[in-house]
Parts: sequence; structure tokens; C-alpha cells
Amino acid sequence: MTPAARIQAAIELIDLILASDAPADASVAAYLRERRYIGSGDRRELVERTYAVLRRRAALGWWVERGGAGLAPTGRTLMIAALALIDGWDADRIAGSFDGGRYRPAPLSREERAFARALEGGAIEHPEQPRAVRLEYPEWLEPKLAQAFGVRLETEMAALMAEAPLDLRANLIKATRGPARDALAESGLQAEETQLSPWGLRLNGRVALGNVPAFQAGLVEVQDEGSQVVALLTEAKPGMRVCDFCAGAGGKTLALAAMMQNKGQITACDVLPGRLDRSAVRLKRAGVHNVERVPLEHERDPWVKKHKARFDRVLVDAPCTGIGAWRRNPDAKWRLAPERLAELARLQGRILDSAARLVKPGGRLVYATCSLLPEENEAQVAAFLGAHPDFAQISVAELWAALLPETPAPTEGPALTLTPARHGTDGFFLAVLEREGA
Repeated sequence: MTPAARIQAAIELIDLILASDAPADASVAAYLRERRYIGSGDRRELVERTYAVLRRRAALGWWVERGGAGLAPTGRTLMIAALALIDGWDADRIAGSFDGGRYRPAPLSREERAFARALEGGAIEHPEQPRAVRLEYPEWLEPKLAQAFGVRLETEMAALMAEAPLDLRANLIKATRGPARDALAESGLQAEETQLSPWGLRLNGRVALGNVPAFQAGLVEVQDEGSQVVALLTEAKPGMRVCDFCAGAGGKTLALAAMMQNKGQITACDVLPGRLDRSAVRLKRAGVHNVERVPLEHERDPWVKKHKARFDRVLVDAPCTGIGAWRRNPDAKWRLAPERLAELARLQGRILDSAARLVKPGGRLVYATCSLLPEENEAQVAAFLGAHPDFAQISVAELWAALLPETPAPTEGPALTLTPARHGTDGFFLAVLEREGA
């Protein structure tokens, strides 16, 4: 593909994402699957251009509305603004790529050319931009984010705008972190050890792992360091019975199986059977054979009642707003609405209430989200404890000291909140709740 053809493809892809309710990564995968002729280098630049626009969608849209002479914020106009304000192209260079050639963008209209001229030499940020535009979040969320972060709001939101690194977890069933790192180095990949997770390895930049022998052999799995920490703090041990109640595609299930050395039983549940089915490939590659996959109709599926008080550990990585993962899913923030947040908060409460039935006396319920909002996190824990006096919260700081005495705990309180700005991970919340008895 020519550079201009890649720009046109990115415009098409952005328009698809803007018009869809599906996550951007799903739209990207579908677009590329239908165009297998696009080479790896072209794919990489196409995805990078697309995500560059998605990460600054609010600011670019602000410029279109401010100086676009009635132009709408479409994939085309957002791309013109991105080329000018992110890439630093002048209007003539933009016009040279928008020339109507084969597979290239149509020529600039008079209004588009004037818009490109007006942006020449400018910066993407402007003093008149509202804070929500400058820091790329929905304006209606500002009071809630201010409650969560206080004076750190701008620092935390700026970190959530950045591109996330690629974190891997050494699969302890097949290799510890050192040998896994060496195996990656044999493929020319220099990985750094993560600071919090004792299994984590970090690669900077986009890496296609499909052809990397260490990945093919199951020595490493893709998993954000924060997600690894969530699995670690379940304190799952060999021989236990563990339920991953909202297992999804199985990232934490795989980590739990490695912690348990394939000994004991893990039950992976989810209401989306397709996600559980996709985890089968990952489980096989990792050499995991102590996992049973159980699709549920809903959070109060009869299966839960039948397995009451049978599990030593129940992990609830609850459906949430996903604010902590905005680095990876920058489009998700614009699909949020106040009613969706309220709906998720109600669902989280129902899931916790139902999953608690699975915990045996002396067992633990581990609640986690990749949200950073109090109503999805601390408020859920407080409401649950108020309704379930047979559960008590265990201090994560004390649990951490017992598990990793040589690594300073990332929290001093009873719960754990990880953020990109403070910890370099995705945003996560975690609380550990223990049922009385033995």
C-alpha cells in the first residue's frame, strides 16, 4: 500500500468504529480479516494511525467544530486534523495525499483545504479547550473522576491517554521468568521485568507475537501486570477448588492454573460461551489441564446453587466501565453513559451476592474491576459487607507483605487500587473478602 492508501484505509476504519457499538479492536480485526492482502507493515501503520486518532478524538473533534466551517467530525476530517496537529503536515502535503488517486482519499474540498491551512503549525492542545477535551474523557464523568482522584485527576487522566506497553506473564507451568525472558531474547525481544508482579515481563511498542517461539510454546501469555497482581492476590494454591466466576477469555484463569501448578480444580464461568470457547486455545498452549469451563445463563444460574459453599477461592472480575483500560480501549469511553454506569453498578451487586454462595467457610471472595470509580469499587464492597455479616475484609497490604515481603506493597489500605500514573499498570481495584468459619 502507498502511504496515501494507508491513510484512506485508516479513514474507512475510523468511520466504521465511530458508527459501531462494537469495541474498536473487534472492528479492526474484522476489517483486516476481510482484507488479508494487506501486509504486516501496512497493517501496523494502519492500526497506529487509527488509534492515534481514537486517542485524541475529543481534541481533534474540538478543532473540527471550531475551525471546520461546518464540517462534521468524521473519519476524514479527524484524519486531516490529526495529520496537521499530530504529524505536523502542512496543507500542501495533506492535499498531496488527498488527490483522488487509486485507493487514495478523494481531493480536499475548498472547506477542507481551508481547514488544513488554518491548522498549519498548530498544537493539538489549546487554552480554550475544556479540561475534559484536553484530557479526553466524557464531560459528564468529571465529578466522578474528581471524587476518585482529587488533585491527581489531571495526572491520572493524562496517563490513561498514553499507549499501554505489552505485558507478558511467564507461564510457571513451563518456565519461570528468567528462562522466559531469555527465550524472548532469542527472538530479538528485550523484555524488562515488571516491578509488582513476580511473573511479569514488559515489551515496549507493538509486537506481533504469533510467530515468536516463546509464545507459540506457551512459555509466556499476554496479560497486563495489574491483571497478574489480581490473580496473585487470590492466593490460590495447589489442591484448592477455585472458581473464576467472570472468566471471559481466560487470562486470569491461566494465571490461577499456573499458581496452582495444575493441581486442584478451577471452574471458569461466563455468561458469554463464545469467550469461554476461545479460551480453549490458550489453555492448550499453556499446558493447563485442571480447568472446567461452565457457561452460565445469568449470575443466578441454577449451577451456582448446586455448588454452594464448595470453593476455597472465588474470583469475581466483574463487568465494569473499563476506565482503567482506556489506554488499550480509547474508544470505550465514548460509549459510556450515566444510565450504563448505573446499570453496571446494579449488576455488580447482583454478581457479588450470587458468587458469595460458592465460597466455603474459611474461603475467600476476591472482587476486582478494571474501573476506577468508587461506586463500582469501594461502594460495592461496603454494600456487600453490610448485607453479608459472615464475610470480613482482609487487608491487601498485610496479604501483600506475606506473599511478597521483599516488594513494597502498592497500598497501605484494606483494598488495592492500581493506576497507570502511579504503578504503570492498567487501572484495577481489588478487595479480598473472607467468609467466617473453617
